Amino acid sequence: MADAAGRLSLAVEGKDMSISGTVRITASTIVATFVLPKILAALRLEEPEIDIELTASDKTENLLRREADIAVRMYRPTQADVFARKVGDFELGIFAAHSYLARHPAPTTMREILEHAVVGADRNQDIIAGMKRFGVHIEREFFAFRSDDPIVCWNMVVEGYGLGFNQVQVGEAEPRVSRIEMDGEIDPLPVWLVAHSELKTNPRVRRVFDFLADRLSTATR
Repeated sequence: MADAAGRLSLAVEGKDMSISGTVRITASTIVATFVLPKILAALRLEEPEIDIELTASDKTENLLRREADIAVRMYRPTQADVFARKVGDFELGIFAAHSYLARHPAPTTMREILEHAVVGADRNQDIIAGMKRFGVHIEREFFAFRSDDPIVCWNMVVEGYGLGFNQVQVGEAEPRVSRIEMDGEIDPLPVWLVAHSELKTNPRVRRVFDFLADRLSTATR
């Protein structure tokens, strides 16, 4: 019944030809905090009649049930009845605060990271899986600080607790940290923009979708 109600709501929204109104976006906490504000502020200057609701969440939002009109996702969507476009890739890097590097020489290889304090996730396995691709096998207990909130983790890196991972554009915008260069490249994060297929006929949602696609493609080059 919830899905049926969602489809009915989408059908009505798809026939709404007004450019004014609200568009609800969901994105990861890092993207919502560090990437989207500049883009959405620029959108506001061009489209002052469009209001934005932004859900900062690393959980998958259900577009069908109208939990969001547009989603920015770091993986290719598998949900049925969605319109998706890959807009680029976020380059990832390893960063450390100047205060940390003043106490510890920067590692030059992924294996040398084992000698450092590393900020990582509590339950999320992405960093563990990524390091395995470099032949470095760790468990969650290896991380000197653990949290599944990426904003918390990043703030710990900035304050000098240990090394940490983030999108390059976010890390390079923070003057208190330096990027650590080493052999090998970390797999980038794909960036997908997703909306329910029926919302392609809604000019307000389409305008926001196209604006995000253009600006995110520039941000990920």
